Parts: sequence; structure tokens; C-alpha cells
Amino acid sequence: MDTMKLLSILPVKRVTGTVPSTVTDIAVDSRAVNAGGIFVCIEGFTVDGHKFVEKAVDNGARVVIASKLVDVNLEKVAVVMVDDTSRAIGLLVSEFYGYPSKRLTMIGVTGTNGKTSVSGIIHSILQQAGESSAVSGTIGFDLDGTLYETENTTTDVLTTQGMIARAALEGCSTMTMEVSSHGLAEGRLAGTEFDIAIFTNLTHDHLDFHGTMDSYGQAKGLLFSQLGQDLRQRKFAVLNADDEWYGRMKALTPYPVLTYGIQNDAVFRGSNIILGVEGTTFMLSAPDGDFHVKMKLIGEFSVYNALAAIAALFAKGMATVDIIGYLAKTSSVKGRMEKVPTDLPLTMYIDYAHSPDAIEKAIAAVLPYKKNKLIFVIGTGGNRDRKKRPIMAEKASVADYVVLTTDDPRDEPYESILAELEAGMQHDDYACVGDRVAAVRHAVSVAEHDDIIIFAGKGHEDFQIIGSEKYPHSDADIALEEAERKFGTGLVGK
Repeated sequence: MDTMKLLSILPVKRVTGTVPSTVTDIAVDSRAVNAGGIFVCIEGFTVDGHKFVEKAVDNGARVVIASKLVDVNLEKVAVVMVDDTSRAIGLLVSEFYGYPSKRLTMIGVTGTNGKTSVSGIIHSILQQAGESSAVSGTIGFDLDGTLYETENTTTDVLTTQGMIARAALEGCSTMTMEVSSHGLAEGRLAGTEFDIAIFTNLTHDHLDFHGTMDSYGQAKGLLFSQLGQDLRQRKFAVLNADDEWYGRMKALTPYPVLTYGIQNDAVFRGSNIILGVEGTTFMLSAPDGDFHVKMKLIGEFSVYNALAAIAALFAKGMATVDIIGYLAKTSSVKGRMEKVPTDLPLTMYIDYAHSPDAIEKAIAAVLPYKKNKLIFVIGTGGNRDRKKRPIMAEKASVADYVVLTTDDPRDEPYESILAELEAGMQHDDYACVGDRVAAVRHAVSVAEHDDIIIFAGKGHEDFQIIGSEKYPHSDADIALEEAERKFGTGLVGK
């Protein structure tokens, strides 16, 4: 790309050195720099890109974007000084990729819980309808059926724009993105223009980062305020009318609001809900009629997720009757109350629940079908929000037996994580097992015929972070192995 044309997007800058006529790419990691590329020095929480300029130049960078003085050979490299490299890269990357979000219908989903499920439902229905679709979030980047691993729920601005550009290039007409509060607060969505913004709910989580619920809510609200003010554009906000933050989110955007809910009046309202262990039915009131809905998804929270997806797809232009037809064939998203296939005399679920509200909803989804004991494995990450730990254990105490463990302990000792979880327990039928592998095995070892076990916290993840290293881990594989040892053969799909 023409270098001066690209740099012209930066309104305030000071350029020194030799500016190449063209640049090949943009990188924020010195190891990812290609010959003839731009290296942007990002100052993060633990790493400062300014310290790696020499390495980036050695790897072929010919333009360096910096906010601090850097020592380079100006005969070979141009240095562009700006006040804030984090803001500069949003402008540069958007221009470099040609504002790809304008070439697709962009759907953003934010909230504490349900982002992955709502995004997955939308993606599944679009694919069933024959539309090329992409989705990104906690599970990675699914490009029309091919899954690529990503680092965060909402990736950095460089990766995000690259994914959107690739989706557009591959012919996708819609991209659905999980939008995290971290991503919004840190500007990772710079240059991404959404057409439909969805709010699921707001409950206790991530207060180690945001500090207060007000700050957390304000970060979520950025998705709606950043929809813009140009009412000539066809945009929608899809909001949960049953959530106490609904009014505040509604006030942040001038665009039409499509509400959904169960308790309060809503444009898309579910009623006469019948929850079953194999699926759910309910009556749906929608702008284009009343419908009987049948789906494989379980739990009241799944009704909310389905309603959010239905409202978003209606906003996109689909008829409700078509949406619910595809919804009937939609399976649960991997790691979200995902039933472990087995012929053994117990039922096991894998779930991503790692907040108090999510734990409460996961238990509520299966409690009516309990024949014997409900065993709940609850873990939390090390070096993360500590305030929620006792509240998580309090919610888990509804189960007959609770196994307190860790998700990704990182550098925090098992003892401190378990002690803070244990403080919230409401009964004495529990065990503290810091090592998650041992915790999963213990849960199965104490199970009896007709018990239900929920392994919460890891969900779809196939790894554990211990220290700074990732190690392979699968709750389902470990549980099946232990179950086979205890109950004998008869496993399905192992």
C-alpha cells in the first residue's frame, strides 16, 4: 500500500527518516514483522513494544510508529511519532484493510453471559439458511465452518480487522462477533462498524479489571454508543428487557430498539415455557405473528439466548417463521451445557460457567430432572477477580455435593483460590481439590447411579494455564476415563 496515503490517516504526527514508497503489512509483534512492513510500538500492561524496535527492524520493518524516542538508522527506516500508538493503530489498520466491516452485515453481542451461545445460534441459523457466515469470540474464529484459534474473546484491533477482511474476502455476508468489556474499554473494536448490537445481561464479573459494576456497565455500553448518530443507516439495538441495565443501554443509542424477554413486555417475548431435559418449547410473540417454538437447547437461559438471536436475525431481514424453523435444528454451542455422550447410568455436562449468575443458571437448567444427587465442579482462575469467588461457591451450594477447584491457576497457589471459594459454601458436603484433573476424577468417583455432574468453568477449552504455560486438558475426556473405570464399558462416542 502507498505509505504516504496510509500515513495521511494520522492527523497529528512527526515523520523523520526515509519513508518507503509502499508498505506490505502492519505488525505489533516484532516477530511477526514482514519485509517492508510497519511496526507499531504498543505499550501494554506487561510488554512495551518500544523495547523491540531493533528486532522489528532486523526482521524487515521500514516504518516504526512510536510514542517514545527510539534509536534506529533513519537512512533505512522512517519513524512516525504520535501521542498514542494504541489509537494510531486503529486508524492505520482500518485504512490498510479498507474498512472491511462496511462490506458485511456486522452483528456484535455483548453481556456477561450468553455471548457465545447467542453468536453460535445466529451463525448456525445463517448457515442453515445457505448464507456464508463468520463468527468470532471465545471459541475462536469460525470462517464458514473452518475454526481458527484466537487469543482473546475480542482480539486486538490488528487481528480483528484482519479477520473481518478475510471474512469479506471469502464471501461471507454476515459476521457475528462476541464483544467483551475488555475489548471495548481497550479500543480493540476501533474501525469496526456494527449494524446490529445485542445486549444479553450484566452480572458480577471482571471487577478486577473494571473496579465497579458501574464501570463494567459503562464499558459494555460503548457498543451501543459507538453505533453512531447517522440515522440514514439501518441499524438496530437488541436489548434484554428483563435486565436491570436495559434502560441505560437503551439511552445510549438513537437507533431502533428491539426488545426481548420473558418477564416484561417485549417486542420478542417468550411465554408458556416448557423446559425439558432434552429440549425446550415456548410460545413466541413477534412483530410478524405468534409462533410455537421447539428447540434442542435446555434451560431458561437458553430461551433468552434464542430470543436475542431471533430478534437480531429479524432485524437483519429474516422472517420469524423461517428463523424458528432453523432454530429447531440448532444444537448447543460446544462447552455450553454440552451433554457428554455416554450410555452409563449418570448424566454429565460440560459448561463454561465462571460467574455467579452463570452457575446459578446452569444448576437451574438441570435441577428439575435430578433423580439422585447433583454434583457440581466449580473452578476459578488465578490472578483474576477474587471478589466473585465466595459468591460463586454460594450459588454452587444449591448442588448436593460441590467440588471446589481451579480453572487456570496461573501463578496463584491452589490454597488461596480454594480458601476464597470455600468461604462462600453454604453446607459441608464439598471437597477442595486444587488440581483440576484430580477434581474431575474425584467428582466421578463419588457419583452414583442417576447422578448429574456439571463440570463448570472450562467449557470448550482444551487447555489449562498453569504458571505461564498452557497444558492440554479436557474435562470430558478425564471424566469419561474415570467413569469407564468406575462403571465399566458402554461409552458412546469416546
